[in-house]
Amino acid sequence: MTSNPLPPTVLPTAPAPQRELRRSRSDRMLGGVCGGLARYTGVDAVLWRAAVVALTLAGGAGLVLYAVLWVLTPAEPLAPGEQPRPVDRFVDRLAGRGEDAV
Repeated sequence: MTSNPLPPTVLPTAPAPQRELRRSRSDRMLGGVCGGLARYTGVDAVLWRAAVVALTLAGGAGLVLYAVLWVLTPAEPLAPGEQPRPVDRFVDRLAGRGEDAV
């Protein structure tokens, strides 16, 4: 007597969520850039911060790169009832993402 195993059922799989680079609102020292990079890449935020400091000390590129990423990278969505910091509103307006942007 031979048993005929049933073919495995093919279940539809949900597409993998698309990762987005966003500035962190919870893991931040200044603008949340390193915290966002850490969440996006899986590398600890302390290592990203050390890299920014090293690039800054090696000619100032760290400050420029951080400032550019701060302006170009959108922040994570606000929690219900949370208000953005004034500096975040300024950066969002600079990038054209704020509610006051024209």
